[in-house]
Amino acid sequence: ILLKPIGNYNSIVYLNGKRYKKMHAKEYYEKFVNHTGIDVAVKSLKTLQKNYDLVILEGAGSPAEINLQKFDIANMKIAHKANASVLLVSDIDKGGSFASLVGTMALIEKKYQKLVKGFIFNKFRGDLDVLKPGFQKLKNITKIPVLGTIPLIPLDLPEEDSLNVIPKDIQWTKKNISKIDDELNKLAKTVKSNIDIKSIEKMLQ
Repeated sequence: ILLKPIGNYNSIVYLNGKRYKKMHAKEYYEKFVNHTGIDVAVKSLKTLQKNYDLVILEGAGSPAEINLQKFDIANMKIAHKANASVLLVSDIDKGGSFASLVGTMALIEKKYQKLVKGFIFNKFRGDLDVLKPGFQKLKNITKIPVLGTIPLIPLDLPEEDSLNVIPKDIQWTKKNISKIDDELNKLAKTVKSNIDIKSIEKMLQ
């Protein structure tokens, strides 16, 4: 499901890569998302699970927006349908990550809490030794371990979302593929060396 905002609380809704219809936010939430929306998402999920050994689900935004929770099919609801192990990733560069993770665990529904197997801090800059004492306190409160701290590194990549206010100069074009591949490899190596791969692999068994 892709939503293309067009203003005044309206979006063009795309299903499986094809235009479905123009929809007001009220209609999307009240008539679509928990009916046609979740059905289409689950059908796609089952197709992927049938054809691939491993399926990675990327959530969107926060899974703990309690005013929208019953309509949120992009996070814990679809993870529950997949019986997936969930890693919560927090942008520590913005501050408040410990409070955000504790608050998220407190606010997501009980049936979803058991799916969360680990936390990852993203975009960290500074002395990791200063941060580490907080990991144990976080685990004491939530019973969930920190499985990685990914440093903030300079990357010359296009913005993931074309609606970003200040898009990067580099674009997703054929002539830039080689440079983009190099940057993605740089990112992959950084992530791999800063997360607990073995613990994550055990979740897949």
